[in-house]
Amino acid sequence: MIRDISRLTKSKFDLIVVGGGINGAAIANLAAACGATVALLEKGDFAQGTSSKSTKLLHGGIRYLENFEFDLVHESLRERFIQWQSVPYLVKPLPFVIPVYKNDTRPLWMMKLGVWLYDLLSGKYRMGQHRFLQVSEISALAPGINLDGLIGGVGYTDAQMDDARLCLENVLMAYNRGAVTVNYLEVENFIKDNNQRTIGVKVRNSLSGQQMDVFGSKLIVTAGPWADELIQKDLPHPVDRLRPTKGVHIVYRGEISSSAFLLQSRQDKRVFFVIPFKGNSLIGTTDTDYHESPDHVRVDEADIQYLLQEAGRVFPNIDFDRSKIISTFAGLRPLVADKGDPSRISRKHVVESSSSGIYYVMGGKYTTYRAIAEDAIIKALPHLASKLPYSRQYVLYGSGGSNEELKILSQRFEVPLDLIKYLQSIYGSRFEDVLNITRGNSNLKQKICSCSPAIGAQVIYAREVEMAQTPEDIIERRLGLSYLDCPTGDCRRSIEAIFKSLP
Repeated sequence: MIRDISRLTKSKFDLIVVGGGINGAAIANLAAACGATVALLEKGDFAQGTSSKSTKLLHGGIRYLENFEFDLVHESLRERFIQWQSVPYLVKPLPFVIPVYKNDTRPLWMMKLGVWLYDLLSGKYRMGQHRFLQVSEISALAPGINLDGLIGGVGYTDAQMDDARLCLENVLMAYNRGAVTVNYLEVENFIKDNNQRTIGVKVRNSLSGQQMDVFGSKLIVTAGPWADELIQKDLPHPVDRLRPTKGVHIVYRGEISSSAFLLQSRQDKRVFFVIPFKGNSLIGTTDTDYHESPDHVRVDEADIQYLLQEAGRVFPNIDFDRSKIISTFAGLRPLVADKGDPSRISRKHVVESSSSGIYYVMGGKYTTYRAIAEDAIIKALPHLASKLPYSRQYVLYGSGGSNEELKILSQRFEVPLDLIKYLQSIYGSRFEDVLNITRGNSNLKQKICSCSPAIGAQVIYAREVEMAQTPEDIIERRLGLSYLDCPTGDCRRSIEAIFKSLP
């Protein structure tokens, strides 16, 4: 994937997609699959915003059942299954436990009904079977869990994913299908004709400062929490359409349990997760209104204390200490504006057309991104509707049969079998492309740091194939190293050194 900005000015596109998060990436992918000429423009790196700040789950949203959003849950469960089948190297089943205490807001009977209904709505897209758990079973799954007032619980199955790489796979697939995909290219304004219809965008290269015009017949904005900022540039009398809420996560050293836990907060009656993640634990998320610029979202001390206190209440045997936090991150949910408690605002998406002809995708949840992309294309480019691939045909760049002759490849490239499996878990069927970079340079087979299995060849691959423009792109979104416990900092230094050596 080559970042060739000059291609943007050579012709008029059928579709310009503004925003390289998961929705924009999927729209570009599907539109290109239908034969449209597509430009995908992202102001930062692909998935740099909300699409890499999720809880790393593809889930139906069991908590949405209490809002009676059965259609959203059913759609999400179907899409979860489609992604599991399409990209099993990035989407994997994850067992969940919901312990229920005597004074919890949601009683045990409600949770039992919830998991039963969850499986019913899954239908043929089920990933596992729910079960009712005794206190002894819960204690065995999480030794040391607080038993005071624990009356039982339930178990069910959802899916864990690598959000940034799933987004990137869609970008790569769009590029492979002919789309022009460019990161670090910010839309500064819209170009209108004499009738005030939008015919293009004025963009600026964030890395060089170069400015240019890009023209297209249709525009779809998938800017997530930045959508209102673009609406301000589009319309003479704009009205904010979003109610962004902030979600904060903590990556905590050590794995609390091999099962994921959905827990009820005592402070604000909402739910949060404690999930096994890369050998550690992911704790989150918060859900609070956010009124500042999306560019300045940050983790506050109150967010950290909230999560540590609630996790410590359920797991009192663990000394939740700030010094054991590996990293924290915050993202914004671009929810469609509505009144009421932030946690109860619907996660359904909308696709709206402005008076200038721009289509805005707002709201939604990560799990339903493929369905959101289909909806946006049908509305903005209805003549492509009949050409959209069926859900069972939804393949991504690294999809396809994985190579079963791993031991032979291990011998051929003279690398450990564990490294082969690690690369396969990131790149799917493309893992051999990474290993081919090591031919003639055995140093590129070496680990860049003791904190992970990552090797030097991956840094080159991220730069030359996956359009990484900065070391941070690789650390945060290509390899996910920021989530690992690295006391030496060697991974960052190694990546920076290799990056500087590249042309």
